[in-house]
Amino acid sequence: MDENLGKVVGNKQILFKGYIEGVPKESDMELKLGNEIKLEAPKGSGAFLVKNLYLSCDPYMRGRMRDFHGSYLPPFVPGSVVEGFGVSKVIDSDNPNFKPGDIVSCFTGWEEYTLFRNTEQLRKVQPDDIPLSYHIGLLGMPGFTAYVGFYEVCAPKRDEQVFVSAASGAVGQLVGQLAKLHGCYVVGSAGSNQKVDLLKNKLGFDEAFNYKQEPDLDAALKKYFPEGIDIYFENVGGAMLDAVLVNMRVHGRIAVCGMVSQAGIGASDQQGIRNLFSLVPKRVKMHGFLQSDYLHLFPRFVEQVGSLYKEGKIAYLEDMNHGLESAPAAFAALFTGKNIGKQVVCVART
Repeated sequence: MDENLGKVVGNKQILFKGYIEGVPKESDMELKLGNEIKLEAPKGSGAFLVKNLYLSCDPYMRGRMRDFHGSYLPPFVPGSVVEGFGVSKVIDSDNPNFKPGDIVSCFTGWEEYTLFRNTEQLRKVQPDDIPLSYHIGLLGMPGFTAYVGFYEVCAPKRDEQVFVSAASGAVGQLVGQLAKLHGCYVVGSAGSNQKVDLLKNKLGFDEAFNYKQEPDLDAALKKYFPEGIDIYFENVGGAMLDAVLVNMRVHGRIAVCGMVSQAGIGASDQQGIRNLFSLVPKRVKMHGFLQSDYLHLFPRFVEQVGSLYKEGKIAYLEDMNHGLESAPAAFAALFTGKNIGKQVVCVART
């Protein structure tokens, strides 16, 4: 039981200051002491109060910082609490389905405590040998994105040639390992020699390269894929996508997960892709997707990937920041390549 239960406390929160145009910066958010709250679930409300333990920093959140209402998620409201995926502990409950001590994976506020009345985007986590923070990484939205993107969108076959960009990130690192377990040849790109070393020696990629040290991406891909690429898991866009297009094999597949190189670039400055015609003679399928379209597969994903982790067949890299106050800097680091692996903020351990 939380020792503060029933007390009136200030609730530290990370607020979104206002809409942005460029790459997110630490100064786009601020730490504030929110209104005082009583640490209990109001009687008769059906609600429950959680203490947030771990918060997820994800690239999609950058889209919610723009004054744009045509996306699959609405923008943040200036002056409001930032929201994202998290792992939390129930400390008081007026809901019979959730009891104090329960651990939940949820869509929560970037704050110390959150009162839940709606349980739609929430699932219970059964504590085991898997770190709790992995439920917003390996066994959370990024891991599920890798799982459905690779198996459902890419439809892999044994011995195929697989290329993963941003391969040491939250999604890419699992895509590469799943591809290896499937019997594929796998190459990843990353933005530092340290990350390249981790891809080859920690995560088991066949090869990896630092794209910042490759003056000619087309030549680099021809070096690692002399017979072409069957599957490209796209996280970057821009020049990398252009180079990949001319190196795809007939009937290749491109799963478009994200394009981080285009984050913060205005519509008039977006890079055009010159080699799209390659899709035609090579009959390449290029498929954008969202993990939310495949939620019916989530239980199977958790069981399969959780088992692979427990059996030591996959590893997962996590970049942990400590303290709610570190969240703005941790999020901004996603867009400068400072993080290695899944970026997580530890608000509290229990």
